[in-house]
Amino acid sequence: MENNEATSVTETTENTAQGLTSAEVQARVAEGKVNGDQTIKTKSVGRILFSNTFTFFNGLFLVMAVILAFFCKVDKYGIGNFGFVILVFGNMIISISQELRAKHTMDKLSLISAPKVIVIRDGEEKEIAVKDIVLDDVMVLSAGNQICADAVVVGGSMEVNESLITGEPDAILKDADDEIMSGSYVVSGKAYAKVIHIGLENFAMKISAGAKYFKKPNSEIVIALSRIIKTMAVVLVPLGIALFCVKYFVQQNQINETVITTIGSLVGMIPSGLVALSSAVFCLSVIRLAKHKTLAQDMYCVETLARVDTLCLDKTGTITEGTMEVNSVKLENGLDEDGFKQILKNITTALADENATANAIRAYAEGVEANLTATTIVPFSSARKWSGASFAGRAYVMGAPEFVFKKPTKEITEITKEKAEDGYRVLCVASAEGDFDGSNLPENLQLEGFLFITDKIRKEAPDTLKFFKDEGVNVKIISGDNPVTVRAVAMRAGLEDCDNIVDMSTLATEEEVYAAAEKYTIFGRVLPDQKLMLVKALKQNGHIVAMTGDGVNDVLALKEADCSVAMASGSDAAKNVSSLVLLDSNFASMPRVVAEGRRSINNLERSASLFLVKTMYNFLIALLFLIVPTILPFAPKHLTLLGSVTIGIPSGLLALEPNKELVSGKFLPKVLVATIPGVITVMTGIVAMVIATQTVVTGLSDDQMQCLYFLATVVAGWLYLFKVCWPFNWLRVVLYGCVIGLLALAFTVNLKVIDIQAFFGLYTDITWPMWQVLLVVWAILVPVFLASWYLVIKKGKTFQDDLGRRFDKMDAKMKLRQEKKKLAA
Repeated sequence: MENNEATSVTETTENTAQGLTSAEVQARVAEGKVNGDQTIKTKSVGRILFSNTFTFFNGLFLVMAVILAFFCKVDKYGIGNFGFVILVFGNMIISISQELRAKHTMDKLSLISAPKVIVIRDGEEKEIAVKDIVLDDVMVLSAGNQICADAVVVGGSMEVNESLITGEPDAILKDADDEIMSGSYVVSGKAYAKVIHIGLENFAMKISAGAKYFKKPNSEIVIALSRIIKTMAVVLVPLGIALFCVKYFVQQNQINETVITTIGSLVGMIPSGLVALSSAVFCLSVIRLAKHKTLAQDMYCVETLARVDTLCLDKTGTITEGTMEVNSVKLENGLDEDGFKQILKNITTALADENATANAIRAYAEGVEANLTATTIVPFSSARKWSGASFAGRAYVMGAPEFVFKKPTKEITEITKEKAEDGYRVLCVASAEGDFDGSNLPENLQLEGFLFITDKIRKEAPDTLKFFKDEGVNVKIISGDNPVTVRAVAMRAGLEDCDNIVDMSTLATEEEVYAAAEKYTIFGRVLPDQKLMLVKALKQNGHIVAMTGDGVNDVLALKEADCSVAMASGSDAAKNVSSLVLLDSNFASMPRVVAEGRRSINNLERSASLFLVKTMYNFLIALLFLIVPTILPFAPKHLTLLGSVTIGIPSGLLALEPNKELVSGKFLPKVLVATIPGVITVMTGIVAMVIATQTVVTGLSDDQMQCLYFLATVVAGWLYLFKVCWPFNWLRVVLYGCVIGLLALAFTVNLKVIDIQAFFGLYTDITWPMWQVLLVVWAILVPVFLASWYLVIKKGKTFQDDLGRRFDKMDAKMKLRQEKKKLAA
């Protein structure tokens, strides 16, 4: 607390103000000049249910299920045709439960530091809810209070920490007529402040309001799945109509069989299982991360973080703990460390300051008991830059050396300069015989020692920074603090290229900020809008950007970043806009998130190829059977079993395997190229069966032909599964054997409750001519598969690059069209 005169330790001062009357309060409430409930809201339960229920994917399957219900029996055997509906409900349950869980955690986390505030009304101090503050209310603020509305000081003085607003960690003195901002908090002193802004007019709310826009998930997998589903949706309707018309009107198949098999073909073209598997895999990742005190609010953010190539870190609360520590001391005048600690303990006990510096000194002298009682104290003043206390006829002064000593010696000057350049806050302790003369320094001060204080580095920060460096992630430090101080902290944390710094207050234009984004490693004195510009500039340059932060000043940049990470100890606004919240505010959790992302991405890439093989061969089969005058190969119930033993069960188990490989390449091109051997092999089997049933084993029934198509496709699927499982380990050997065994059981075993063969539409009375055709076709499939696998090994990277360029051109054209539409609007 600012004070120009020395005070006795028993002396107290009190500033009073009249405040508003009850009538004035009621008038302002009637005029709408009341704060209202400004708590940052999480997504409502209704919105979560709606967004996860009414999706394009769910709507498409619902329409097909309704149509199917009119043309097949919905009994215990016909119900097998509706297996695809299970995926719809499974996907809904997974997505909804994950979001509700995240909401529940965030609602508990939403700790408002000042749920109530003391105001003066009718001349008396009253405690009211923050939402009931009105314009011109006079708030009573003291150490520990959060400032919940913009105000101007009308009496007293206090020190305010504005780090959550500006990023500056130092306490700032606020006297009469000084403005204070919502979101900051009082660290020492007591003052009266008149409210000048309420509700959305408050500084903190204005920044938060800038982040209230819908942001699509920046997940390659989500984007890829959306692209596949939208592409197939465009194809499905005309192709479905064409198939039905050809089979029913031209080839004159029965109406029921035509509808059932046509829907079977359409269902097979949609990688519905992949959507469900992706949700399940990322949901499991979220659960695993929760065990390590990390909350993922966006299910796919673990994937994004695993792909990040640029990480923007806020210094305070990320690399540092947000507190100070005494790094070292330098003793003078023959004093030993125990004696120095005793002096410090006596001074800090007498002054009772509550700020980062005082707490650091108090922690340094921990374990020592105060042995003297102060007779006079001189509180710290931002103007004086020192504080003091006298004990038993001797005065002690603690503060900045250049202010404690009017004519500092050369040694004091050199030590102060050297340590300050290294990023330390330098304090000295001096003493003199006698007492203080008011607020003036005693004469003949003798130096007792130096204190070198710095930000406390998180013990896990060096290892975490090294992890990201080893992974090829470019780390940038963005802070509102002095760039020299930030550099010193970064050096102590082990960050490389620390001399590449810039003071953002020297950059006047947006163009200069954009140019600096790529050029520098450490950014100091950064304003909230500059943080946002830096993130935008990095994204514009093609980087995938992650941002960490904890303050209101970080909100806009956090929302813009591809993946945002907030500390639980930070502001509510920062936590609510972030993809990830570190519940223990522990930076060491970041590598775990990356590891989970790698496991998810790499395993999904492998499993996704299984699903897309099915999508592509069903599409090609539909085109083929537009001209082949026979029944379509599969009913929906066939695809339920076929998908289970060649895709569903294997992909689910393979997706849970540990996988720490680096993520490389783009998801969609990589997966599409990987499907080539599977698609070629399946289509070879189908074409071979078409030829055989038209020339070798003619006159087969519909059930017999569908049996041949089914068994040819199953074996082709297992050949591709062999590629996916390669190289084999004991788990994959067991998995491979189990899926073969399951199909054998489905063909041979019946339960009392249900006829399994009827449920899945399996034909078991296979004749010898049919077996001969099957054996020949299976023999053909093996060399075809091996040849196509070899082709992918040799030319796969070239194919991927070519596909990637084509997709990039398509995306660029689409973006250009969208920008033209915006300009036209």
